[in-house]
Amino acid sequence: MAASRNGLQVAIIAGCRTPFCRAGSDLKSLSAVDLARHATIELLHRAELDGKLVDEMYFGQVVASPLAPNLAREVSLLPQFPRTIPAVTVNRACASANTAVGQAHDQITLGHARVVIAGGAESLSDIPMLHSRRFSDILVAASKAKTLAERVRLLAQVRPRDLVPVTPAIAEPSTGETMGQSAEKMAKINGITREAQDRFALRSHQLAFAGTQDGRLLQEIAPVYLPAGTAVTSDNGVRGDTTLEKMAGLKPVFDKRYGTVTAANASPLTDGGSAVLLMSDEAAGSLGYQPLAYIRSYAVAAVDPADQLLMGPAYAVPKALERAGIAWKELGLVEMHEAFASQVLSNIQAFESREWAERHLGRSESVGEVNWDTLNVMGGSIALGHPFGATGGRLTITLANEMRRRDVQFGLISVCAQGGMGFAMVLERR
Repeated sequence: MAASRNGLQVAIIAGCRTPFCRAGSDLKSLSAVDLARHATIELLHRAELDGKLVDEMYFGQVVASPLAPNLAREVSLLPQFPRTIPAVTVNRACASANTAVGQAHDQITLGHARVVIAGGAESLSDIPMLHSRRFSDILVAASKAKTLAERVRLLAQVRPRDLVPVTPAIAEPSTGETMGQSAEKMAKINGITREAQDRFALRSHQLAFAGTQDGRLLQEIAPVYLPAGTAVTSDNGVRGDTTLEKMAGLKPVFDKRYGTVTAANASPLTDGGSAVLLMSDEAAGSLGYQPLAYIRSYAVAAVDPADQLLMGPAYAVPKALERAGIAWKELGLVEMHEAFASQVLSNIQAFESREWAERHLGRSESVGEVNWDTLNVMGGSIALGHPFGATGGRLTITLANEMRRRDVQFGLISVCAQGGMGFAMVLERR
């Protein structure tokens, strides 16, 4: 068991999440704060934890609301907690909740906290709409006008084009390339075919459907009861009846002539929240908790966004394994975030290639060969959905729960993220 220099070990005690629902559907009336709070309240109930014992909170969010920019602080102000809990929101794109868990780990190992809640949330049904810069400048000038006549003169300068809303783009600020375009580029560079992507996506849906039907996925979900009296109890993007033939009928989205990335083999825009309870081993013991797993190690990495944007995991994973002191072959379960099928398959190709390892990692052997029987055993983001700030919490919860069910010693989380970043974490059961 890996431990910090002062001997502290970080335990994952419990976790839960809301259903993950496609943007504009079942959870569209809820904000990211609502979703994060819902997951957190349910976590407290399930863990039977007194909110007064929580020392800090870390949550991830990518598209923050200007009305509530610090999601974590809004969660910490729930009546179940004292108002003195420090809380911060982090943004590492798709790995934001993973980073929140990592921050919680660090504060516990430093001895600064004993009990921490980490997680994340995203409402892609409720993204902020921006004005054009010219319209904003006119409004600011009008607000400073000293007379009504001056204010009217300024507002009269507004033109219809100034009123066109500007929505946040899922693109790299440094290159202008969208995530989908990056996935297309990776498919072409690495020779990932349309059929391979569709087969991987079909696998995701089939396994997610099975995990829902047998109750394993439902166990980690906190049902959401809507004002209309309806209950949302499961992820609504899972398609248990989809087929390769149906997927093959969809047209490419990002390269309409030569492309292979479609709506079927990419993760959908999604609403959802997640929360994870972490404690020092000492705190868990004194409070009578049996941990699901321990954090053995984690690592982050980054690549040039102008290259293969979503290859960060190929660099982060070997670093996390090295820090954990284990080899890939010792992993009993692996949870890889499925932003796009081409992204997952490209990273797997890198993991399994000795030539790639020699050229990019300076290693004489490949990182390891993927065992498909232990990879994303209940599907992944392509089927379940991907609320940017919350997905890392789901991956942590899903992996820790399944490690307990199967009595697996080591498990791995792998996530790609905007900006060319990658995140990896090794969990251990003892």
